[in-house]
Amino acid sequence: MGNKYNKRMDRSKQMLGNALLILTAMIWGTAFVFQRVGMERIEPITFNAARMALAAVAVGLVSAVPMPAERDKLSAMNEKEKERYRRNTIFGGICCGTFLAAASIFQQMGIVYTTAGKAGFITAMYMLLVPVIGFVLLGKRNSWIVWLAVLMGVAGMYLLCMDGSFRLTRGDTLICICAVLFSGHILCCDHFVKLGNPIRISAIQFATCTVISSVAALILEAPTVDKIVSAAIPILYCGIISGGAGYTLQIVAQKFTDPTIASLLMSLESVFAVIAGALILGERMATRELIGCVIMFAAIILVQIRGE
Repeated sequence: MGNKYNKRMDRSKQMLGNALLILTAMIWGTAFVFQRVGMERIEPITFNAARMALAAVAVGLVSAVPMPAERDKLSAMNEKEKERYRRNTIFGGICCGTFLAAASIFQQMGIVYTTAGKAGFITAMYMLLVPVIGFVLLGKRNSWIVWLAVLMGVAGMYLLCMDGSFRLTRGDTLICICAVLFSGHILCCDHFVKLGNPIRISAIQFATCTVISSVAALILEAPTVDKIVSAAIPILYCGIISGGAGYTLQIVAQKFTDPTIASLLMSLESVFAVIAGALILGERMATRELIGCVIMFAAIILVQIRGE
């Protein structure tokens, strides 16, 4: 009787986790629309600095709340282990924040020149690039399914981005660079999240990203308070909802579901980006581009199956 009850509880928690991850994907996908709208009133790097500052505050407040599980984990460590744990948390946050700053700046600049839907799908290429980079740099072997997904992703991106020529548009190129940098960010997070406090690593990464983006904005752009206020709604959504709430939902949800299923559900952000771009901004895609989206999304799903 007790085992049946526990199994039902586990299934309920998994369903809740999956539902939260779908909500997270919807939040992140919709954020592409707000990022594009924000570009009508403010420069991309300034926008990025403002939204990352809000995310740093939001996640910082969450990280300040005492967690019983974290307290128990620290109590089981000796002083040397605690010091190493804290050092990895700080260093991990700075490394992840550096990758996040570079990736998000290129993404924000790219959105100026392409649609929210295309930006969402090209950014999702990080799901395909991670296993490739892991194999080349870290020697991690992948199954034939992963390599098939990579080839499908390249074919899909060609249909999505190429307009009858072998030339990427300016916006597509910037988003492609962003996808490579997000791959580095994911691998960096994967390394340090096992060595430090995940939520505090996130708070530090957002703070690091804010500093880097702010310095870049001051050098390359002309940020003013008036510009930031004029883009207040997109900044608030991308900072607090997409950054702070989205990350917190992801952390909570992944406690209750399988990581492969979690990755698949979160990759739905690319679909929500296209839907939001069509419904809110009236963006339309050619048949060729829609076929490219379908192929890329199939590749994203396939790469999460990872048959051995």
